[in-house]
Amino acid sequence: MQKESSPLFAADVITELKRQFAFLSGGRAQDGSPIIIFPEYPSFCEIGDQEFRNVLTYLTSIPSLSAAGVGFIVVIDRRQDRWTCLKGTLLRISGWFPANLRLVLVLRPSAILQRTLSDVFFKLHRDDFKVPVIMLSSVADLHTYIERNQLTQELGGSQYYCHKTWISHRTDLESFAALVKRMAQRLQVFGRELAETELPSNHLTASSLLNTHTSRKDIFKEDMAGALSQGRKILENIREPVRRDPDSSLNPDQLENLATVHRLLSQLNESSTAFDEFWIQHQNKLELCLKVCQFEHNFQQLRTELDRATETLNAFSAVGISPAQTEHLLQELTNHEKKVCEVLDRVRSLVAEGQGLIDSSQILDDSIAAKCSELEKASENLTQELKDKQTKLTQAMDLHKRLDMMCKWCDDGIYMLASQPLDKCQSQEGAESALSELECYLETANEKQKWEISTVWQEYDNILNNELREQVTRAFEKKASLQEMFDRRRVSLKKLAAKQTRPVQPVAPSPESLSSPAHRDHESICISEDSDSRGSCKQINSDQVDRSSRNASVSEEEETLAVLRRHVMNELLETERAYVEELMCVLQGYAAEMDNPSMAPLIPAALQNKKDVLFGNMQEIYNFHKRIFLRELETYTDYPELVGRCFLDWMGELQIYEKYCHNKPRSESLWRQCSDCAFFQECQKKLEHKLGLDSYLLKPVQRITKYQLLIKEMIKYSKGCEGSVELQAALSSILGILKAVNDSMHLIAITGYDGNLGDLGRLLMQGSFSVWAEHKRGHVKVMELARFKPMQRHLFLHEKALLFCKRREESGEGYEKAPSYSFKQELSMAAIGITEHAKGDSKKFEIWSSSRDEVYTIQAASEEVKTIWVTEIRKLLTGQLEACKEASQQRAPEQFTSESSSTNRLVRNERSSLKSDGVEKQKREEERGKELESIFESRTAERAKGSSFSFETKPKRQDVRSDPTPLGWMKGSLSLDASVEHDGYFSAEEQANSDPEEEREDKLSEEEPQPVRIDEEIQCFEETEEPEE
Repeated sequence: MQKESSPLFAADVITELKRQFAFLSGGRAQDGSPIIIFPEYPSFCEIGDQEFRNVLTYLTSIPSLSAAGVGFIVVIDRRQDRWTCLKGTLLRISGWFPANLRLVLVLRPSAILQRTLSDVFFKLHRDDFKVPVIMLSSVADLHTYIERNQLTQELGGSQYYCHKTWISHRTDLESFAALVKRMAQRLQVFGRELAETELPSNHLTASSLLNTHTSRKDIFKEDMAGALSQGRKILENIREPVRRDPDSSLNPDQLENLATVHRLLSQLNESSTAFDEFWIQHQNKLELCLKVCQFEHNFQQLRTELDRATETLNAFSAVGISPAQTEHLLQELTNHEKKVCEVLDRVRSLVAEGQGLIDSSQILDDSIAAKCSELEKASENLTQELKDKQTKLTQAMDLHKRLDMMCKWCDDGIYMLASQPLDKCQSQEGAESALSELECYLETANEKQKWEISTVWQEYDNILNNELREQVTRAFEKKASLQEMFDRRRVSLKKLAAKQTRPVQPVAPSPESLSSPAHRDHESICISEDSDSRGSCKQINSDQVDRSSRNASVSEEEETLAVLRRHVMNELLETERAYVEELMCVLQGYAAEMDNPSMAPLIPAALQNKKDVLFGNMQEIYNFHKRIFLRELETYTDYPELVGRCFLDWMGELQIYEKYCHNKPRSESLWRQCSDCAFFQECQKKLEHKLGLDSYLLKPVQRITKYQLLIKEMIKYSKGCEGSVELQAALSSILGILKAVNDSMHLIAITGYDGNLGDLGRLLMQGSFSVWAEHKRGHVKVMELARFKPMQRHLFLHEKALLFCKRREESGEGYEKAPSYSFKQELSMAAIGITEHAKGDSKKFEIWSSSRDEVYTIQAASEEVKTIWVTEIRKLLTGQLEACKEASQQRAPEQFTSESSSTNRLVRNERSSLKSDGVEKQKREEERGKELESIFESRTAERAKGSSFSFETKPKRQDVRSDPTPLGWMKGSLSLDASVEHDGYFSAEEQANSDPEEEREDKLSEEEPQPVRIDEEIQCFEETEEPEE
């Protein structure tokens, strides 16, 4: 009996094992022999020889070598079988058993015939089996050879055996053993590969190699952890019977399996520990290589940045030709210094890192030390150059400040000279006062105004260039010129103060004499002829002195105005530059940071994707001012009086502020919700702003308002100049933008209006008024809801309609407290009329509907407000009148004739019906009211069909009385022809009619129909009736 050379695994014979014609129960005989059991299997004869051999080979390979060396005991259970099958089983076993077979125990057939045949034939063929065979009659006989706890329950034993569980355990155990073997092979290959790896010379390659090895190591460690987990799970499965029943114990085969798993787990742990130690060494080697490569890379990068910083610093050669430019350069140098400090901090950090590498490693050469020394030297040079540049710019700033102080003192002196009233200086007291004021101002000059130009050349020699030298020269020339003006004014004032009053008849110069020097000379000569020669000569000399003083004062005044215009222009430019800088800070420091991934955790949910709401079109405003408007303004630096042209040229682009102001309430509301979030605080901290974002979001609104103030100042100092007309036009345009913004801010606050406000035309005016509303019901005027107190309404006048809204104040702060307007009523401009003067108050006027069924008495806050509104409404209605007049002139005469005849027939029918009703006479007031309403409804229906109305169409009461007074009479001065009268005014739905009281007053004096007139009342016929006789 020989073993196969190639080992078998459970997976190889899993099909044969599942048939369970033989199994290893795990029991042992008293001498430790493993027991193989052949249970009852009726189809045993059908099992092939190869299958039989594979199963026996696998089963005999499972026990340990020591147990297998003792020999196997085979137990064959054939109690339900026949002798022939038993004989075949014994022949197969004796013919091929792959291990040492010590004993075969057979439970012979239990049937009487088969048992007898078995006894007889077994004695005859005993020698054919070649193995020791013992025939047993019962299970009790079997127990004499093998203890019951080593036998399964089918053989009367107490051992629990599940063939399916046994196969699962064997499969898992063998799979785990193969996994441990593969892990050992992988570990060996990976370790050899790591040991043979060459160290790279580039930091990217070193980093990539370290990451690759680390990733492979992590994967290997994960597989190792998975294998260990699998082994522990197998241990738990093997110990499962003991866990379920603590009184039970594992059989020898299970104990051997347990020992095998422990051994494999121990191998894994040892391999893992050894690999971890090797990996630490390899990782340290790679990390050291990476640090060296990274140091080399950082050195090259920092060396490049130091060279670039030095080049940038060398570019700061200019010191600025103005305080603003110098301050800008100083600010740029400060910003550059911050960047340089960051680079220097990195240099110090890299030098410390290099020193640490030198101290911790023995394999490095002296190259790192040399590089550290090179970085330290370059840092020192850069720091010194930075200090030198700061010193020069600081000196330049000090020079500019001193020059500005001198120029300001000169400008103020010029302004003081120009502001002295020359007419008052003609008197001795006025001259003495002006002289005293002049002396006092000269005493205000401090040491900085008294410095000499030689001192400037000496103190600031290292920063003076051609431009600065010219500025210094101009400043001192200006100072000398001012000093000369002071000297001349002092001499003149002293002469006037010392002049004796003489009895000379004063002659007031006429306007012609002021404009004509020849006439003034001629007049002086005439005066000299009427007086003595001495007095006349003095008079002529006095006129010449006054004339020269006036010319000097005019020159001084023009120079003063030019200085003031330059002041305003400088303020405009400086504030414009500051405005652009502030917008840039907000967009870069806040808006751009909202797209920064590193700042995303600080942004609250309410602020997510709300950048357009928070900042509106600030980016558009910044682009316009940065790229266009600021540059255009700078072209007018030397011609400030012409700056109005710049505003007019770009007035269309300034309309972008309307969009920003419309969005401001939404932006303010969003800011209120998120103002305390960490994102805004972090951005403000980075920008070093003292004010929050809300202050900067208000800058565009403040800027568009600031323009009109600056333009007003420029207009005040540019009267009579070339660009004064453009300045006035620019002011009007800016004020128009502000008004449009203000009106639209109110307009968007209207709530409850179902229609489209855009369909109402352009918003012309808006304001708050007190309103009384009254309605007519028959013959009775009823105040709306019995109100005698006025309603407070906010009116919006559009081109096509007049809206009545109720103002409601909202709670909150800032823009959140802006009012809202609840829509109440709409009146079409095509169906209303106006009475300019209401009774009782000069601030009231009336607006009424087409038939005067509804009358609204409106009281303005002042007569000026009322006049503006009435004028605007009158302008709209007059425009509608002109449009209707043009339309009526284009109508066909045939249509007009047919419509007039139909209307006349309608009137005659109405008159006949009224005469028949006059027989009954005394009708109640309600019936007469119904009749009037029916007539009015029929006329309204005809108007809806497009028919025209004749002046013969009158109420029944007038037809009965044959009142010749026309319905269309209205007080006024503007007359229209009959065709216009038939068309109506401003709409096809309207007719002209008179107030009832005015009609009764004019009825006695009027005998014939008169043409319709419009002045204080425009449009809308009203039904009139006379008291019954």
